[in-house]
Amino acid sequence: MLNPQLSILVVDDTKFSSAVIGHTLTQAGYRNIRFAASAMAALEMHAQQPAGIMIADWLMPEMDGLQLTQRIRQNDEQSSHYTYVILLTAREGNNALREAFDRGVDDFISKSAMSEQLLPRIYAADRTSLLINRLLDDNRHLTESLALLEDNNLIDPVTGLGNRRYLLQRLDSALRSVDSRGGACSLLLIGLQNLPELDERHSQGVIEELLKGVTRRIQQLLRPCDVITRINNDTFALLAIADNTEELKPGSFRRLHDGINLKAFKTSEGYLTLRTGLALCNLPGNSEIADTSRLLASLEDQLKEAYSTGLISELRWPPAPALQA
Repeated sequence: MLNPQLSILVVDDTKFSSAVIGHTLTQAGYRNIRFAASAMAALEMHAQQPAGIMIADWLMPEMDGLQLTQRIRQNDEQSSHYTYVILLTAREGNNALREAFDRGVDDFISKSAMSEQLLPRIYAADRTSLLINRLLDDNRHLTESLALLEDNNLIDPVTGLGNRRYLLQRLDSALRSVDSRGGACSLLLIGLQNLPELDERHSQGVIEELLKGVTRRIQQLLRPCDVITRINNDTFALLAIADNTEELKPGSFRRLHDGINLKAFKTSEGYLTLRTGLALCNLPGNSEIADTSRLLASLEDQLKEAYSTGLISELRWPPAPALQA
């Protein structure tokens, strides 16, 4: 079905040819038709309002139809739009047509047969342009929707645990709770030191089995009220609240450290052993934390010490100010 509002841009330095095309399209029912006497004028018009179809003469001064097509394609890439390009030509032969198609032209009309070919080609171009631009719009909306879902996502897809964003939300809530009600909050990172090495030797499916096994074991070793999350590929995080910091000393988490390090995990490719490092930060009530993301990043750096010593490394917060020379 004809789309009267289809945007058509006619580019021809010959007024008579433009008039013939305009009259034919108007008689057919098209209403949104613009005319450009040069390629540069066409580019300016296209920038103001992208055309659905562009009909351009192949041979024009300063910039020919092929060069114009290339510029239009570049502009379309920036605007996520597609312009269906039809060239008017008196040139014949497969080599000329092959060159046109290679340069991004969609179709061509022979000037000698324009009266018979113009409308059928426009009808076909109308349907194709509408379909391609609708697909581009759908793809843009899908991309925006996926970005929105990612912004709001709180779940790690492999383990089903909360992710980094979820941990930061719960950490903010826990700090407010101990600040108003008393007690202490503990943030513990569980780094899987050799997971990158295992990832190189085993399939993704096996690594996911391993991560799910780690999740189950950590959950078995923790209190039901503790919050366990996976904050990146090789690091889990534990958030715990207690009456005081004495209940959250490094020794309190030794069982968790040994439970992961000393017992292998069963997978479809056999038993795999993990080397684990733990980094701990205890936060009593009234702790001054302006940026929980900075706290988490500092604790991730602390994991390096845990890996090198094999001990549960403890981070003091806030960190001591650096000594000035």
